[in-house]
Amino acid sequence: MKIILLQDEKKLGKKGDIIEANDGYARNYILPKKIGVEATSKNLNDLKLQKANNEKLEQERLDNAKELAKKIEESKVVVKMKAGEGGKAFGSVSSKEIAAELKTQTGIEVDKKKLVLADSIKNFGTYEVGVKLHPAVTATLRVQVTES
Repeated sequence: MKIILLQDEKKLGKKGDIIEANDGYARNYILPKKIGVEATSKNLNDLKLQKANNEKLEQERLDNAKELAKKIEESKVVVKMKAGEGGKAFGSVSSKEIAAELKTQTGIEVDKKKLVLADSIKNFGTYEVGVKLHPAVTATLRVQVTES
């Protein structure tokens, strides 16, 4: 019996896969637990439409991420820090502070988890911070740390 999987199943396959299963296994395990449905022509057509819709949505997400990446590449964020003895920075700048300054200065809202910092910024100067917007799109944000 051909089955379309509705969810990822460790030993069977991933969601949307069409598998061949024994009739008894399909009727007694897969169908009652709603792991999959029988691969009728209607269900196959629904799967095809769903895959096309998912591809369209993924393409829209990618296009939006590329647009946001352009905006981020063009912008520059200035973060002010207190200076300690000898003109050195007092403390460090974290991704949370950079995300907050990005929102207030440019209006672009980015989750702090998407900012890629090798390690926290502890000195004054200009730094480049990666922003991972999509698995295929990474933008570079210029961050200038100045003395307040």
